[in-house]
Amino acid sequence: MYERVTRGIHVSVDPDFLEDQSDPVESHYVWAYTVRIDNHSDEPVRLRTRYWRITDAKGFTEEVKGDGVVGEQPVIRPGEGFEYTSGAPLSTPSGLMVGRYGMETEEGEKFEVEIPAFSLDSPHELRQIH
Repeated sequence: MYERVTRGIHVSVDPDFLEDQSDPVESHYVWAYTVRIDNHSDEPVRLRTRYWRITDAKGFTEEVKGDGVVGEQPVIRPGEGFEYTSGAPLSTPSGLMVGRYGMETEEGEKFEVEIPAFSLDSPHELRQIH
């Protein structure tokens, strides 16, 4: 589990390699990742936007930007949380994801919440220990 807190907003990410949706012979590797966002601040916030930077093992980077997450722009009240699961395919057996959410308070103040960098690892990665 990877975790980060920004302005009382706690973001945790739990990635999971999906063997049944991956095909190493075709250089196709798929992960699901579950994100939990808990509001430990004193005010409600709405998740307006998302930004992801996804980097594969060869250093190829893709940026993903958009409104909300999984078709929603949830309001997360103090003491409450929101959880969703999404996925990421890569052409390499490992990679890295990092990003941020654009949040907005009820008063219209906009701020960014950091998503912790997390590793996408599969059992197909060849590892060498020196």
